[in-house]
Amino acid sequence: MAFPTLRERLRDSFLLGPVVGLVCGFFLATVTLTIDAEIHDHAVDSDDSSLLEYIDNVGGAGATVIGTISSAMLTFIGVVFSITLVALQMASGFTPRVIRLYVRNRVTKTTFALFLCTFLFALRVQKGRFTAEEAKPFISSFIAMGLVIACLVLFVVYVDSTLRMMRVTHVIATVAGETSRELWYLERGAEYRLDGPPVAVVDYWGSGGVLRYADVDRLARVARRHDCVVKLVPRVGDFLVNGTPLVEVYGGGRVPPPYELARTLHMGTERTMHQDFAFGFRQLSDIAARALSSAVNDPTTAVHAFDRIHMLLVAAVRLPLGTRAHCDRKGAVRVIEAVPEWSDVVDLAYTETRLFGAGSPQVTRRLAASLDDLLAIAPEHRRAPLERQRAELRAAVGAAYPDAPEDRAFALQPDRQGIG
Repeated sequence: MAFPTLRERLRDSFLLGPVVGLVCGFFLATVTLTIDAEIHDHAVDSDDSSLLEYIDNVGGAGATVIGTISSAMLTFIGVVFSITLVALQMASGFTPRVIRLYVRNRVTKTTFALFLCTFLFALRVQKGRFTAEEAKPFISSFIAMGLVIACLVLFVVYVDSTLRMMRVTHVIATVAGETSRELWYLERGAEYRLDGPPVAVVDYWGSGGVLRYADVDRLARVARRHDCVVKLVPRVGDFLVNGTPLVEVYGGGRVPPPYELARTLHMGTERTMHQDFAFGFRQLSDIAARALSSAVNDPTTAVHAFDRIHMLLVAAVRLPLGTRAHCDRKGAVRVIEAVPEWSDVVDLAYTETRLFGAGSPQVTRRLAASLDDLLAIAPEHRRAPLERQRAELRAAVGAAYPDAPEDRAFALQPDRQGIG
């Protein structure tokens, strides 16, 4: 898979929308002021007194309205900014890793962009009116009113969107949806095993950071030029430092230079969902773990998070995991990418929730139900990690209720709702 498209990169940035709004506001005001001046000149040249009177009346009232809009919009922008900060603060209570959902929210970006557009439009029209006092803001006043109406409608939509994103169930569903879409990446290939030891191992040298994604298509071209097969040792989401093994080289060709390999990787400070479906499991597990902490003590939220984890496990139980092969344009295997093994996914999904929720029957009953469902559909070679998790769940519940066999039996009874 290639680097994310420009559209995907821009979605992770909060800068583009407001900048586009400011640019649009400035040029829209310039255009409307030009039209106002032409309308005024046409009325003067045609000596149409009724038209001039109408323009003066409407434009005079419009000038007052535009002055009010320019001062009110700045206050409105402050309100939106304050709401956003409160929403971000509350979102960090679920887990800091879901704040990116707010950064990528199109409604929030569009709201800021339109509000800034309206504010700058009003300021620009006011400046133009004072520069050419004889030209009244005729068309500009109608455009300003239209922008204000659009701002009011969008503000209602923004508040509704923010309220939904402040609900943990919505956040959980959004993260699960992103993770589910990333799983298609695994459906296009099959597990691939290399025979024999590598002829060389190339280490990573560069700034330390998280491997956010790998341009495997470009990496395949590098391997084809050097007539070899490369296996990417770290998984997307791993933290790399100097000396970390980067690729293993197989075949009788030349060893690609480290700088060519490094150009195929994108490093950053945090993980993303791109090529990293395990990051979705990580976020859902974090939400469940925080809900089960003694400071929060909210097992129902943990069960909601695990509902989505269960859904993703069902989707992944038959997918090829461990490694994926990528071919060049001629169909020859050139890149072997490391992806999480099934046992890694199961451990990520169950371990922390089981450890933190062993004393909560609502959580343990939900875990037991999910294990039963997965064992009923899992292929034979995928059953061992699930059987191990079921044995560890029984041990954890036994340790939580050592002298209460009735409570222990109740806590291990499978229930898809936990306790109703």
